[in-house]
Amino acid sequence: MNNVSAGYGKLQILSNVSMEASDKHVTVIVGPNGSGKSTLLKTIAGLTSIYSGNVELDDNKISGLAPHVLAKRGIAYLPQTESVFTQLTVGENFRMAGYTVTKQEYEDSLEKGYKMFPQLSNYVKTKVQNLSGGERQMVAMTMALLRNPKVIMLDEPTANLSPKLAGEVLKNVESLAYDLGKTVLLVEQNAKKALEIGDNAYLLVGGKNVFQGSAEELLNHRELSQMYLGVKTSAAT
Repeated sequence: MNNVSAGYGKLQILSNVSMEASDKHVTVIVGPNGSGKSTLLKTIAGLTSIYSGNVELDDNKISGLAPHVLAKRGIAYLPQTESVFTQLTVGENFRMAGYTVTKQEYEDSLEKGYKMFPQLSNYVKTKVQNLSGGERQMVAMTMALLRNPKVIMLDEPTANLSPKLAGEVLKNVESLAYDLGKTVLLVEQNAKKALEIGDNAYLLVGGKNVFQGSAEELLNHRELSQMYLGVKTSAAT
């Protein structure tokens, strides 16, 4: 993403935002409420108006492409809500997600999903509405895998989950990058936990970049972490 300004119609949210995400890394986007974190992910997914700048994937410009085209190019976006079809069974959700790939790719990706989330194999015929919040996130992540994406973007995946389940979900986020080799972009309400598992980090405030660097550096930055993220640290930079 290079100097992107974007928003919704005439409402501009992002101003000259630049960022880079690497393969097999978790890139964390944090910031106070209303800072443009979700808008950043939606912009990459083709769901906003881009006024200037561009988005690239593998050195190819993808900004301006329709969301369904971006999905076929390898962009998987998991919004905070409505990321699964609650009235369908787990198996039906999986089949809906795998329509763009070959049968072999579908079976290979499904095997990876069951390896990561073995309990889901017991719920194939269960409607998603009957699953817990954590289990629904597992279904959503598996659906993303079934598209065989290059990039997986997650918006607040631990929202409304217990601390224990939230921890399990974040471990699975790590696995997407480190075990399966995906490029992962993570927007997360618990900035401290996100930065602890992340490699690189960007801090957005008012739709602008105010920090970019390693996740560890931001976590230990006394002024920024306390002022914008509510993270207390004894370190200073």
